Amino acid sequence: MARPVERLAIIGLGLIGSSIARAVKARLPGISVTGYDADADVRDVAQQLALCDIIADRADAAVAGADLVILAVPVGGMAAAARAIAPGLAVDTIISDVGSSKASVAEALAHALPGHIVIPAHPVAGTENSGPAAGFASLFEGRWCIITPRAGAPEDAVAALTTFWEALGAKVDVMDAAHHDMVLAVTSHLPHLIAYTIVGTASELEEVTESEVIKYSAGGFRDFTRIAASDPVMWRDVFLANKDAVLATLQRFNEDLTVLQQAIRRGDAAKLEDWFTRTRAIRRSIIEQGQDDAAPDFGRKH
Repeated sequence: MARPVERLAIIGLGLIGSSIARAVKARLPGISVTGYDADADVRDVAQQLALCDIIADRADAAVAGADLVILAVPVGGMAAAARAIAPGLAVDTIISDVGSSKASVAEALAHALPGHIVIPAHPVAGTENSGPAAGFASLFEGRWCIITPRAGAPEDAVAALTTFWEALGAKVDVMDAAHHDMVLAVTSHLPHLIAYTIVGTASELEEVTESEVIKYSAGGFRDFTRIAASDPVMWRDVFLANKDAVLATLQRFNEDLTVLQQAIRRGDAAKLEDWFTRTRAIRRSIIEQGQDDAAPDFGRKH
């Protein structure tokens, strides 16, 4: 049976943290929400937007009396955030997070908060925008939230976190942290690395001016620039925190890229068409599962 969550504390009020606050206000109005961000300017904006019932001036004050604490900070800042909230935590408070790498976060939180109930999680949702004004209540609707409890985690605490995310509209899955990191290296981390790389490559081509890159951006490059507009600090930390899985996936990608390079050089039309046909099916499956829009031009408004 899930334990009740009546008081929530959100540490970090950027895109994800502010979206959680908005979603709780819309879907779980009975829960009181206290927010905190290390940046005073962000706290001021959050106050102006009325994101939370209370905006605290200190991290430890924000978590006092909370049933659930969610750390919505870059993964490189998880340990510091955990240490900051430690003095205000009750022994039965559930501490979770939203980081997109899990094994390193789980280790950092366990080390910083010994004896506390730590249940890492990752809502697989987001946009290229950041900051408290970028959040919206429907961000998690129909998206997956992956929970990665360590062995021995209290079942009622895992159930409470599952119930919480489901109430925000998410679908919940539970898996091992290391497996999560490999899955996300393929589905999220490597695509971002590729996007940052290709946009950087385009900006450095001597034969093409920056104005031409911008003026003649076709759909593919335009979509890469959207991904590459994501928070650079967050992604810096993700790649460092999940480096083993990212490097393993990047090695496989490089091998596949070499195969395609050879097919193009040799004029192997059959190889190219077979590869593109198989990968096209992945796109169709994503749409069928409701993880993207099937409308023409990816649902863009014209």
